[in-house]
Amino acid sequence: MNYGDLDLRPVISLDEDTRGDFVVRVYQHLLGAIAAFVGIEALFFATGIAEAIYNFVSGGGSRWLLILGAFMVGQWMVANAAADMLNPSKQYAALFGMAALEALIFAPMLFYVFNTQGGGTTVAAAALLTAIGFAGLSVVAFVTRKDLSFIRPMLMFGGVAAMVLILGAVIFGFELGIWFSVAMIVLAGGSILYQTQTIIRTYPVQAHVSAALSLFASVMMLFWYVLRLLMQLRR
Repeated sequence: MNYGDLDLRPVISLDEDTRGDFVVRVYQHLLGAIAAFVGIEALFFATGIAEAIYNFVSGGGSRWLLILGAFMVGQWMVANAAADMLNPSKQYAALFGMAALEALIFAPMLFYVFNTQGGGTTVAAAALLTAIGFAGLSVVAFVTRKDLSFIRPMLMFGGVAAMVLILGAVIFGFELGIWFSVAMIVLAGGSILYQTQTIIRTYPVQAHVSAALSLFASVMMLFWYVLRLLMQLRR
């Protein structure tokens, strides 16, 4: 098999039925990744892994940097695997590998929330707000006819700035407050808008798994900062 066997035209250039089928498959795989994340996280809690990770990162900022570093390396590996449209197994491995990475990075925060901040109520509220926000942003992205590609440079700048602030907070021990969480929620929302449009405008029909992966990463980022904001408001 070679690239000549694939129809690499953007989905937007295909007929309405094909576009609709593509979108359905993207969101089916997105839900599958979310279900995998929940299942892996539940396994982490049942086996004590979540508590062990929490205890590890509580030992100091340098340990949290190790977790962040492992997460970033994993993301790079996932992105490389997802880019290979000739190998569906690699794309699926990337999608569910990302679910495992998100479960890893979320484990200490969720362990803390369940033990000190209202447990399931706070997490459920964050999940509901994330779902509502994602649904609303998706509708806007699909309905608007305006090309949102102009926000890409802003998203890139915001992402780099956020990473610098996060690293600075870990290394120097200062706290990123409520307004940082709000700004990151806005950044995640912009990413969802941009990626939703990009999926339709530039992705070929075979790339539904990669499309689901890009949306999954942004949804989890939105969930992270909504949960973080609720935790800060409860203090």
